[in-house]
Amino acid sequence: MSYLRKYAPLHPHQRQPLDEKQVENTAGGYVYPVSIWTNLDRFLLLGTEGGSYYAAEQDLTKVNVDSVLKCIAEDGVQVVEKIREISVSGRAPKNDPALYALTLAFTHGNKATKQKVQEVFCDVARIGTHLFTFVSFLDGMRGWGRSVRRLIGEWYRSKGTDSLAFQVLKYQTRNKWSHADVLAKCHYGENKGVYRWIKGLDTGKRIVHRGVEEGEKIATVYDATDDFPELLAAYEELKLAKKSPDVIEIIETHQFTHEMVPNQWKDDVEVWAALLQNMPVMATVRNLGKMTQVGLLKPFAPEIQTVLNRLNADAIKKSLIHPIQILMALTTYRSGSGMRGSLSWEPVPQIIDALDSAFYMAFDNIEPSHKNTFLALDVSSSMASGMVAGCQGLTPRNASAAMAMVTARTEPHYHVYGFSENFVRVPITATDRLASAVEAVSGLPQGKTDCSLPMQYAMKNELEVDVFVIYTDNETWHGEIHPKTALDMYRDEMGRPAKCAVVGMVANNFSIADPNDAGMIDFIGFDTATPTVLSDFAKDAEISEEQ
Repeated sequence: MSYLRKYAPLHPHQRQPLDEKQVENTAGGYVYPVSIWTNLDRFLLLGTEGGSYYAAEQDLTKVNVDSVLKCIAEDGVQVVEKIREISVSGRAPKNDPALYALTLAFTHGNKATKQKVQEVFCDVARIGTHLFTFVSFLDGMRGWGRSVRRLIGEWYRSKGTDSLAFQVLKYQTRNKWSHADVLAKCHYGENKGVYRWIKGLDTGKRIVHRGVEEGEKIATVYDATDDFPELLAAYEELKLAKKSPDVIEIIETHQFTHEMVPNQWKDDVEVWAALLQNMPVMATVRNLGKMTQVGLLKPFAPEIQTVLNRLNADAIKKSLIHPIQILMALTTYRSGSGMRGSLSWEPVPQIIDALDSAFYMAFDNIEPSHKNTFLALDVSSSMASGMVAGCQGLTPRNASAAMAMVTARTEPHYHVYGFSENFVRVPITATDRLASAVEAVSGLPQGKTDCSLPMQYAMKNELEVDVFVIYTDNETWHGEIHPKTALDMYRDEMGRPAKCAVVGMVANNFSIADPNDAGMIDFIGFDTATPTVLSDFAKDAEISEEQ
């Protein structure tokens, strides 16, 4: 480009530092480091499962753990408060990074930090799966002293009898842990019905089957206690049920979830019909493939309308289901087969449409900025590797296309471009279906990374851009000039105070955004708040450091 001949002699290549603040990224280019607190946010929101193109999962995790530990040393209470805020708000696709960071805070924090962990523990570890995940992390870091036993015991003590019965039935085992294992480790368990049941003891005048010997079921009867939960009694009846109508009656009476139903009934269409009636949004989305495979969701079936009614804006918001979870459900359901196993089905078009709409509903309400928005997707080789938030098949490249679609659906003045070492055409528009947009980006040719190209392209073609939105892993290295230099060049040449929003799609500690440039800012990919805050940034609204 002619602009390179004009400016290149004055500025270094991306493999050379632009100034003393820059550091070398994993690809060998020079970028700006992000603060340990920004790195903490990236870890909590994106995780490190699957690693990245340039960093193995173990190496990327180590970098993030080091940042978390530094934050804990600096202000452990603030770390725990941040963990709780992100966990309970539903901003993150998975709770595992929050639980891991909480474990680090409890293991490495000072007295005040440990006390804060005890205060928020039940808010972050809300369900049995969260408890087992935390326990598995904790067991690998330290022993089971008095403080650990007190912390874990409080999870059980904080729940009423019926609530605890629901938890121990729905989440019986996870991560190689069971409730009996946990209670044994923390030496906890009052002589109440739910605890005796967890330990394998019946608490009522009921025959409870414990196994089979010589073709006969073994039964044990124990004296009744005063508080044997009705839900556990019903579950024991469900295990003995022989007929579908009996199973359905128990499900409808006690609102059992699919996790509580014995496997021999998991292919019964009527059983799934009963389960669907009170199924939460999250479970509905996750089980669409199975319900279609068994024949419950088929063309013209009334249950389709049940699903469509459930996937409404209010329900999506209240459920705190994350957009990534909907995106993965849409991608999987549309494909007609599960990622694991041999489950297959014929997708119902109306459900595909509903999932597509639900994806956008899961983000915060977004007001358009009405600014000229240049959406630039990094489609280089590094963006086609790894996975976002541990979601199998969801690469940073695919995820960036989905994120860009949110802005494209919101902003009236947008254009979508792709870049690697060259500019490439991205064949998607705001009217495209989400899954097809992700597929279109997946098929683009890969190449080296040059994050300065969006600004150079806009300058060469005299595009009047208000804000560049660059979706990248920040592993730029190939360009003759730095992205920051290209942005300054564009501003000078076009006489426009253009801004640049950098949306990081990988939890590394790099950014192409100059922290001293008020017109450049970092965002975190797939934070549900990102599109709203991005619009505020474009409109010149004040952006807080916490956002």
